[in-house]
Amino acid sequence: MSAAAARIVGARKSFGDREVLRGIDLEIEPGTVTVILGPSGSGKSTLLRAVNHLEKLDEGYVVVDGELIGVRLVGDRLKELGERQILRQRARIGFVFQNFNLFPHLTVLENVIEAPVSTGLLPKAAARARALDLLAQVGLSEKTDAFPRQLSGGQQQRVAIARALALDPQLVLFDEPTSALDPELVGEVLAVIRRLADSGRTLVVVTHEIGFARDVADHVVFLDDGVIVEQGPPGEVLVAPQHPRTRDFLARVL
Repeated sequence: MSAAAARIVGARKSFGDREVLRGIDLEIEPGTVTVILGPSGSGKSTLLRAVNHLEKLDEGYVVVDGELIGVRLVGDRLKELGERQILRQRARIGFVFQNFNLFPHLTVLENVIEAPVSTGLLPKAAARARALDLLAQVGLSEKTDAFPRQLSGGQQQRVAIARALALDPQLVLFDEPTSALDPELVGEVLAVIRRLADSGRTLVVVTHEIGFARDVADHVVFLDDGVIVEQGPPGEVLVAPQHPRTRDFLARVL
């Protein structure tokens, strides 16, 4: 298996008659920020969700830190793991959703504590101490007792980031983390992700924020119609794209 933080091999996925991923190969190096760009419907979110097996691939596989995700090799065939094993694997991969997905009946602090306690990773006192530290890192120390409905969208997303970090994952996935936010709240969430980019964790970010990709990404992937059209350093893909489809997309969004 590859020594890369994550490796996607031959990923194919269809919904009905529509093939959303059409044989994608992608390697994500440890400690880097990979930004996935592309038009709506290009397969970006499906690809990201396949990394932690929220979407089951029809063909292909994903490896994270040398371990197959969601499946095991039996002879020359891949077999689905049990739900408990899949949940164990997911606990090592942070995921920040587009629409926050916070538990509405739990306070901010309880939302962040929930995963490490329920998985048995940390006792409650240690989980609480870690949660308070993470909430301080995302600028929400004063909101520990608030409920999600009492927060702005940007604050909710920052809680979601703290929650994703509560299990101390080395790989964190972001699925369009600012697309549900009002424009004036986008900056506060991107600022938190920028700080994470300096922490040594491996980040994969699906986004339309081209400026963020230019400033923070180590590697940019442009996806269209279920295939990788172009990839490389942001100085190449975003400044001097080689493929006409990439140039057309950037001309529309910049």
